Amino acid sequence: MKEVVEVPIQEESDILRARQEGRAFALAMGFGGADVARIATAISELARNIYQYALPGLIRIRKVQVGRRVGVEIVAEDQGPGIPNLEEALRNGYTTSQGLGIGLPGTRRLMDEFHIESAVGKGTRVTVRKWLA
Repeated sequence: MKEVVEVPIQEESDILRARQEGRAFALAMGFGGADVARIATAISELARNIYQYALPGLIRIRKVQVGRRVGVEIVAEDQGPGIPNLEEALRNGYTTSQGLGIGLPGTRRLMDEFHIESAVGKGTRVTVRKWLA
């Protein structure tokens, strides 16, 4: 298993590639089916946000260990326009497109840890983690 998997997000097909890489990574780490699906879905949501709002970007997947806890960390980053109001963007139902507005809030619910940093005109970085039980 690779230490780190990086998937550049430049075109729509990269969303599927990132999802597949994340799924394979989670399976190799020993995550169960439900968590593998959660991880893959979170990656899809993050990659889609990059594709829709902030091309180009990058999805980075790696194993993390904190004390005895082992898990997977996904970082989605871009140098796009940034998010002017993070509180609003994290509210269920908020959308700036024709989407359902579940991307960031849904990703936060799917994962065990969620952290977002964004600066207008500089880009966004979302870091999420899922821990092995």
